[in-house]
Amino acid sequence: MTRPDTASTPDATTRPAWGRRVGIIAFSVVAGVIVLALIAASVITYTVARSFPQRDGEISLGGLSAEVVVERDALGVPVITADSTDDLFFAQGYVQAQDRFWEMDFRRHVTSGRLSELFGSSQLGTDMFLRTLGWRAIAEEEVAALDETTRSYYDAYADGVNAYLADHDGADVSFEYAVLGLQNPDYEIEPWTAADSVAWLKAMAWDLRANIETEATRALAAQDLTPEQLAVLYPEYPFTENPVIVPEIIAPPEEQEDADETDADTASASSDGDAGTTASVAWTEVDDVVEAVGLLVGGAGEGIGSNSWVLSGRLTDTGMPLLANDPHLGASLPSVWHQVGLKCRTVDESCPFDVSGFSFAGLPGVIIGHNDRIAWGFTNLAADVTDLYIERLDGDAAWKDGELVPLEVRTETVVVAGGDDVELTIRETGHGPIISDVSAQYAAIAADPYVGTSNDAAPPADVPDGEYAVSLRWTALDVGTTATAIFTLNTARDFADFRDAAAAFDVPAQNLVYADVDGNIGYQTPGRLPIRGAGDGALPHPGWDSAYDWEGFIPFDELPVVYNPDEGFIVTANNALVDEDYPYTLTRDWDYGYRAARITDMIERRAANGPLSAEDMRQIQADNQFQVGIRLLAAMTDVRTGDADVDDALDLLATWDAQNDADSSAAAYANVLWDELAQNLFTREREAPAPLSNQSRLFLVVEDLLADPESEWWTNDGIGVRTQEEMLTVSAEGAYARLTELQGENMTLWNWGDLHALELRSETFGSSGIAPLEWLFNRGPVPVGGGSSVANATGWDLGGGFETLTVPSMRMIVDLGDLDASAWQQLTGVSGHVFHDNYTDQVELWRTVELAPWPFSPAAVTANAQHTLTLTPAD
Repeated sequence: MTRPDTASTPDATTRPAWGRRVGIIAFSVVAGVIVLALIAASVITYTVARSFPQRDGEISLGGLSAEVVVERDALGVPVITADSTDDLFFAQGYVQAQDRFWEMDFRRHVTSGRLSELFGSSQLGTDMFLRTLGWRAIAEEEVAALDETTRSYYDAYADGVNAYLADHDGADVSFEYAVLGLQNPDYEIEPWTAADSVAWLKAMAWDLRANIETEATRALAAQDLTPEQLAVLYPEYPFTENPVIVPEIIAPPEEQEDADETDADTASASSDGDAGTTASVAWTEVDDVVEAVGLLVGGAGEGIGSNSWVLSGRLTDTGMPLLANDPHLGASLPSVWHQVGLKCRTVDESCPFDVSGFSFAGLPGVIIGHNDRIAWGFTNLAADVTDLYIERLDGDAAWKDGELVPLEVRTETVVVAGGDDVELTIRETGHGPIISDVSAQYAAIAADPYVGTSNDAAPPADVPDGEYAVSLRWTALDVGTTATAIFTLNTARDFADFRDAAAAFDVPAQNLVYADVDGNIGYQTPGRLPIRGAGDGALPHPGWDSAYDWEGFIPFDELPVVYNPDEGFIVTANNALVDEDYPYTLTRDWDYGYRAARITDMIERRAANGPLSAEDMRQIQADNQFQVGIRLLAAMTDVRTGDADVDDALDLLATWDAQNDADSSAAAYANVLWDELAQNLFTREREAPAPLSNQSRLFLVVEDLLADPESEWWTNDGIGVRTQEEMLTVSAEGAYARLTELQGENMTLWNWGDLHALELRSETFGSSGIAPLEWLFNRGPVPVGGGSSVANATGWDLGGGFETLTVPSMRMIVDLGDLDASAWQQLTGVSGHVFHDNYTDQVELWRTVELAPWPFSPAAVTANAQHTLTLTPAD
C-alpha cells in the first residue's frame, strides 16, 4: 500500500499551532506499540479495505419496497433513483453510512455531549459545555414536532443507516473502529435515530452563530481598554465604501399586489419562543472549551463566512442565470460536505424529489444545490442571534426586576470510557443556560463583568446583591423548523416556494440567493432574527433588567427580499445586509465588506466588456487580490530602513500585483509584513493587548490609523516605537527577519503557498502525536493561495502563524440554461475511508480552483457513471 505524494508527517514537537487544535495527542505506551505492530505486520491493509463500500452489483435489504439504483461517477458521488420517498431516503442513509459512518457517529457524540464515552475523561470539558447547551434535547423536541411526512423522511433515512449497520460492525464499518478498539474495546455502535440527524443542524448553527466570540472578546477587552479605544478597534461598517446586500427591498410581484399575503408568516415569526481498558486518549490543550467545541464542529475562526452571487440572464452568455456559491468553513478531513443526487423515478406529489447538491453526512436531503427548476446558495447572514446576559444570582435564583426568580436546575450523568461516571449540574435562567459554570472564558467575564448599553439605551436598573454569572440567549436553543425547511427547499418550484422554505429556515440564519429556469433571480433573508429591547447585543446585557430582554422576532414580511433587481446581479459575502435606515438592529459585527466589494467590482468590470460566462464565475472564485496589500503598498512606498536586505524586500513588495498567488514571493512578504504590523500595533509587549480576531475589521482599523499619524496606537513603548514611521520601519524589518527564518534569505525562493499551506487533518485520530497514525489519516501540506478577506478565502489567524485554517469548503456554479453544464467540487472527497480512491481525490481540484462536471439529467448521470449498485427488497 502506497501513501499519496502529498503525505507529510512533521515532528509533533515542531508542527506549528498544535496548541490550538483539538485532536488526540497521546495513546498509552501499550496502545502505541500495538498500533506499530499492526502496521509492521501489514494487517492494516486488510483492515482498511474491508470497510470500503460496495459500489457495483446488487445488495438485498430488508426495509425496501422496490428496487433502488445508486450510480456513482469517478469522484464517487452517488446519484440515487427510487420509486418512493421512503426508499429514496432509506437509500441515502445506507449510502452515507457506507461512505461516512465513523464521521456520523463521531458527530452525534459531539452534539449530544458524549465524547467521553469514546475517548475518556479528556473530553469531559467539552461534554459538560455541550450538555449545558442542550443541543440533543432540543433536537429531540424538534423531531417530536415534525409533521408526519417530514418525520417519515428522517425515519426512512435512519432505517437505511441501520440496515447498513445490521451487516457491518467495528472495522467493517470504518478503520477508525479498529483503532478505537485498542483503547476502548467495549464500545458498541448504537442504532441511528432521527434526533441524531437533526442535532447536527445545531452544530452547524453553532459554527455559524455570528458574534458570540466577538461579544465575549469585546467584553473582556472592555475590562482593560477605554470606550474610546474600543470605538477605534470596532468601527462601524463603511457604508460609503463597501456594498450592502440589499440596498433596496424589492418584493416579488405577488406581494406588491397584495401586502397582506404574508400575515400568517408574520404572526408565527413575531412571537418569542419559550425558550474495560483505561481510555488513555488525551486531546490537545486549547484556551477554553468554547474553542474546543468550535474546532469539533468546524470552527468559527478567522475567515468563516462565504461568497455567493447570482447573475441575471441579461448579463450572461447563455441568456439565463448563473449562480455561484462557496461557503467558508473550518478545514476538515473528510470535508463537511457529502455530494449526492436524489431522484424520484416519477416526480409527482407522492415523490417530489429531483435534486442534487451538497448534504451533510448524517442528514437526509440536500442543503445547498439545485433541483430541476431552481438553484440556491447560502452565505452566513452574520446577524446577531446570540446575546450574553450578566446574571445576578442568589443561590438557585436569579434577580429580575427586583424579584428573585428560581433557576431551572437539572442533573445529567456523563459516562466516561475507562473511568467513573460524572454528575453534571446544569443551571438555566429565563434567558438560557449559564455557561460561565462550564467555560473559563465566560467565567472570566463573570469575574469582572462589563455591562453594555451600546445603543444609547437607558442605564440598566441598579445592580442587586449576589454573585455574577453569564447566561446565553441563542435562537438555536428554541425549538425550530429548519429540519422541515430543508425538504421544502429541495422541492421548491418557484420564488414563492423558495420563500416558504426560507420562512421556516430559522437557524442558522443565512443569506439565501436564488435563480430559476424561467430566468428569475432573487434573495431572501431567512431565519429567526431577534428584536431587542434596550441594548444592541454588542456587549453583554444586564440580566436583572427586563428592558434588555428580547421582545420577539422580526416579522418575515419585514425581512429583506430582492427579486429581479435592476442591476442584474446580487452579491452576498457576509457584508452588511442593509443600510442604516433599516428599522431593526441586526448586528454591529458584519464582515467589513472587502470581499463583497471586490466581487461586485469584478462582475461590473467584466459585464462592461460583454456577457459573463461560467468561466468568469470560476475566475472570480479564484481571485486572490489582497485588499490590505494594496494599502500596504501605498504605506510602504517611502519607507527605507538603511538595511540593504530589508530594503530589497520592500523593493520586491513595490513590484507586487496584490494577488496572493501561491507561487508569489512578494505575497509571502506582504502577508508577513501585515502580521508583524498588526502585532506591533495591537498586542506585542502591550500591557493591555487588543484583540487580533477578524482581519476584515483590522483592515479598516489600520486603514483609518494610516490616515491618522498622530493616533496613540502608533506608540508602543514596549517595542521602542513612538511614531507611525518608526512602526512601519520596525514592522518591515521584523517581517524580513521572520520570513528569512521561515523560508531562507533567497527571496526568489519565498512563496506564499508553502507559508500558507493547508494541513488536512482527520478530526479524530489525525492529531494523535503518533507519526504512523498521522501518516494513515492525514494528508498535506497542500500549498494554497488566497487569504483572509480575499475572494479565494483561505483564512489564517493573525499572531498565530500562516497555516490555512478556514477554507471555501466547496464551490459550485449552477447554469440555469443547462443544468448538465453546471460544475462543482469540495475540499477533500466523498469518502471518509482512509486510502479509498475518493478520500482526497478532489483536493487538487480545490487547490487550483478547477471544478468537476456536475451531471444532472438521467441520461447525463448514466453516461458519467463509473459504478452502478442496485439495492433490492429482501425476500
